[in-house]
Amino acid sequence: MLDPQRLRADIPAYADASRPTPVFLDSAGSSLPPQVVLDTAIEHLRREAEIGGYRAASERLDDLAAVKTAVATLINAEPASIALSDSASRAWSDFFYSVPLAAGDRILLSQSDYASNAIAALQRARATGAVVEAIPAAADGRLDVEALAGMLDERVKLVSLVHVPTNGGLINPVTEVSRLAHGVGALVLLDACQSTGQLPIDVAALEVDALSATGRKWLRGPRGTGFLYVRPDLAATMEPGRLDLHSAQWVEPDEYLLAPDASRFEFWEHDVAARLGFGAAVRYLLDLGPDLVYSAIADRAAHLRVALPGIRGVTVRDLGETRSGIVSFTVDGIAPVDVRDRLLERNITVTVSHRGSTLLDMSARGLDSVIRASPHCFVTFEDLDRFTDEVAAVAAGR
Repeated sequence: MLDPQRLRADIPAYADASRPTPVFLDSAGSSLPPQVVLDTAIEHLRREAEIGGYRAASERLDDLAAVKTAVATLINAEPASIALSDSASRAWSDFFYSVPLAAGDRILLSQSDYASNAIAALQRARATGAVVEAIPAAADGRLDVEALAGMLDERVKLVSLVHVPTNGGLINPVTEVSRLAHGVGALVLLDACQSTGQLPIDVAALEVDALSATGRKWLRGPRGTGFLYVRPDLAATMEPGRLDLHSAQWVEPDEYLLAPDASRFEFWEHDVAARLGFGAAVRYLLDLGPDLVYSAIADRAAHLRVALPGIRGVTVRDLGETRSGIVSFTVDGIAPVDVRDRLLERNITVTVSHRGSTLLDMSARGLDSVIRASPHCFVTFEDLDRFTDEVAAVAAGR
């Protein structure tokens, strides 16, 4: 069982007892890192200032390699199948832009796909003559597996699937999608930026071809970090759209040799301090016990889904059968950004998800924006009750 006192003691935001205790409910945006993440990153920045970035990085080569090992352990993969990146969006794009497309090819997007993914798909369709199509949602909001089965044919080259959308607690089926897509030779690219760190991720069980994730959300790492997983036998066949002297070697005046594994999706230059901090964040989660953390997040989200509907004027907007740690809601007559700002005045942090982030889903439901509360394991139930009391006060106009 997790120790709430240890969790809070590990977080600088709670260290100053003279300041009001914050209620932090934005781990779906950019979570609060534990002290070890700060210490690791700052220590390396100081070392760079002492001896220069090249020497400082050379001292940490084993530690940098260990970041991939930690990530691989978390998602049941091999370190060679992990490419470290500066964001989930970059990781997703690096894979997506490497998938060969031609006129008439089809790209399928989930109804809850994120704006960055959809924009990239539309851009490539415009450039190649491929077609972008949305997979309908079932009545409960999840991707409609039966509808997908009816859409698949040999022209489908890639299925883009969001595991957990940015605007609510929905969890999409993944393994079923992977098996159907593979039946026609299509690739499955899983956007796991909102699930990695709060839900169990096993790439072998999910049967995805690639997975992208960020460090700053539920993993509690620094901003500017993320990773891409690529199925090992697939990575060896793909050529990324951009290469440098890390992702490939210049072996002859007119010849280069690609890296043999997922590192072909990496560039040589990167933020070493942030990457080491990211590794510390993943190891911190592994040391706590991922299943304990996932369970704690689920319990806190469930608590909110019971309490919020009891407040007059509040509507929980989450879809799906089983749900994640993201709780979305609206307050009658008050714009979500105003609710967010009024809560911030009370030292409570939530965020707002706008229609443009998940255009298809939000348009289908007639929503312009929703408030998003995303409690991590370090949030106490007393915090949650304080939050719901303040939401009630805002809803009542007090």
